[in-house]
Amino acid sequence: MKVELLAYTHLVDHSPNPEALIEKAARLCYNSKPGDEEKRKKFLTGPINSGHTSTIEHASATFKISEVSRALTHELVRHRIGMSYSQRSQRYCSEDGFEIVVPDLIKKNDFEIEYKSLIKTIEELYNEMVADGVPKEDARYILPNACHTQIIVTGNFTAWRHFLELRLSPRAQWEIRQLAHLILNELYKIAPVIFQDLKDKYDGTAESEQK
Repeated sequence: MKVELLAYTHLVDHSPNPEALIEKAARLCYNSKPGDEEKRKKFLTGPINSGHTSTIEHASATFKISEVSRALTHELVRHRIGMSYSQRSQRYCSEDGFEIVVPDLIKKNDFEIEYKSLIKTIEELYNEMVADGVPKEDARYILPNACHTQIIVTGNFTAWRHFLELRLSPRAQWEIRQLAHLILNELYKIAPVIFQDLKDKYDGTAESEQK
């Protein structure tokens, strides 16, 4: 699994500070003037603590996510509000030689050989059909959820917080939970005040054991 931060909110002077824009929006609402750093942090967390998060929607971040399964992206794209997606198309792109995700519990329960053997059979049939003139959009019907994919996702900070709250939960599926931890780490680097509470709540909860 790879997560690459491609872009995030910059001001017109090119300063890479999404929290500065959030502060401007929030202070405009209350005709408030900037204070020292401690007051600034308290002011920025106010909308989060109160649940009035419209001001943090002004900031956004874009990620390229790769080496994940189609099963994961089927879950990811359910997050529609405040999120935009562009995914590698199995309809137009060849899946000859596709890579796969192998869950740890399949390995631990000694199913890896059979699992990969079945995947190989699928790959061979896929290639045979495409070579025989079957359109890729039809041949893709046999491709497994395990197949690697790539997707670019843009979300505003409110949407990302909603995603993280749901997908960092121990009840979330293991692969998307791993993704959520990686995304939180990147968002915390660019907006530590906005994501501090989630970092405090979930840091150290990434589980190596898949469930």
